[in-house]
Amino acid sequence: MRPEETAQETAQETARRSAAAMWADDRASRSLGMSLDAVGPGTATVSMTLTDDMVNGHAIGHGGLTFTLADSAFAVACNSYNRSTVAAAAEIRFRRPTHLGDRLVATATERERAGRDGVYDVLVTVGDEVVAVFTGRSKEIDGTLFDPDQP
Repeated sequence: MRPEETAQETAQETARRSAAAMWADDRASRSLGMSLDAVGPGTATVSMTLTDDMVNGHAIGHGGLTFTLADSAFAVACNSYNRSTVAAAAEIRFRRPTHLGDRLVATATERERAGRDGVYDVLVTVGDEVVAVFTGRSKEIDGTLFDPDQP
């Protein structure tokens, strides 16, 4: 095995373990029926289906829940290096309404990381259509999600 393959596998394993540790304690995301679909170094995909209690008074998906889904994907992506990281800022732009029964998929991608700061882009889609674009800014704090010396 080449050294770069070993480094990639180690980074992927760190991302997987970080996500597992975060998701186990993320009662908010799990209570909304979100699922963690994929994770990698600086990336994550989280999805959920809009249910009756997620529709607002206009009979469309509540924008706050779309934001929450995007924020959850952002959280997993920015914590994928086993460094405790929190949101410093975030914004969302809604491109079109969502509806009861829609399966929303939020895919977070790291744009940049420098020092303790990061910027992540999250696309929220229904099928092939982008319904929202989210940008999150992260800040690393003290601590880790798991002990790398423990299996």
